[in-house]
Amino acid sequence: MRRLNESRRLVNGEPFSGPAQVLRGKLPVDQLTSAARCRKIAIDISLEAAMKPIKLARMECRRVSEEIGDFVIDQVRSVGATGCVVGLSGGVDSSTTAALIKRAFDRHRAASYELVGYILPSNLNMEDDISDARAVAAYLGIRHEVHGIEAPVEAFRTTNAEAFENIFHKGNLISRVRANVLSTKAATEGKLLSGTGNKDEDFGIGYYTLFGDGAVHLSPIGALSKRLVREMAAFLGLDRRIVDRVPTAGLEPDQSDYKDLGYEYDVVELVTEGLNQGFTPEELCRHPQVLPVVEQQIAHYGQVFGARKLDSVVEVVADVRRRHEIAKGKMKIIHPPAPSITLNYD
Repeated sequence: MRRLNESRRLVNGEPFSGPAQVLRGKLPVDQLTSAARCRKIAIDISLEAAMKPIKLARMECRRVSEEIGDFVIDQVRSVGATGCVVGLSGGVDSSTTAALIKRAFDRHRAASYELVGYILPSNLNMEDDISDARAVAAYLGIRHEVHGIEAPVEAFRTTNAEAFENIFHKGNLISRVRANVLSTKAATEGKLLSGTGNKDEDFGIGYYTLFGDGAVHLSPIGALSKRLVREMAAFLGLDRRIVDRVPTAGLEPDQSDYKDLGYEYDVVELVTEGLNQGFTPEELCRHPQVLPVVEQQIAHYGQVFGARKLDSVVEVVADVRRRHEIAKGKMKIIHPPAPSITLNYD
């Protein structure tokens, strides 16, 4: 892609930098017309680049489900495990992960492999969370257990009282308690602990807790954006209520990912894919695929929550980029394997 400054020509031995160069007396008036034309060409090139579409991945669900399933089977066999453990929240990510693993075990006729779902509510979870998670386990026909974690969380008041004074730190503590329960269950049962994070969350903006929900043996849906996870969930026959469920970590009162971030995951996908495809942040801010979506979400956020979290497209793009750098930093600490799958960007 050609950038604006790559298209400037030299005037009097210096790059033309626009009207300011005229005001500084460095550009003769008789060269104004040709220099202005040069600048117009440069701007046109930049705008043309910005108008190129951001390519979003497409997939053939059956093929990708089998690729993910083969990946899971390989991971389980490689360590001689007896199956997988997954934390069920009732959300689309954990439900889709569980469905893909169960499908893999059934397709490979791996009767010796078992998938177990653990539902670990705190006092912040709604009854719908538990009932939806139970419904998914019943639909898949897997063994599942429900264990409230309020008591083990409260036990940390004796050693980490300061964490209870800050809602952010308490939320991360809850996530780490869940991870301890799940990883211990996996260890005692000789199973692998499966992560449930999608590409946008885990690898896009790092929206997970280090040594909490990020501490897993494998990440089956780590190559799927939130959009593709919903598409896969529908293909796998999950209830529409699950497919369309509002994403939430369930770590704070009345929390949703949208409320926490200030934008939806479709924005995360657009911005991160755009950056990967060579668009500059400035180009993304005015891109016709990004600009109207972000502006609509900013306005909607203010209507729903009474005040905007972010005020402009520039702020949203900058926030996604900031979080993306955090995600890359987290991956240096915890980076569970994700499957190689077939995605089309045509």
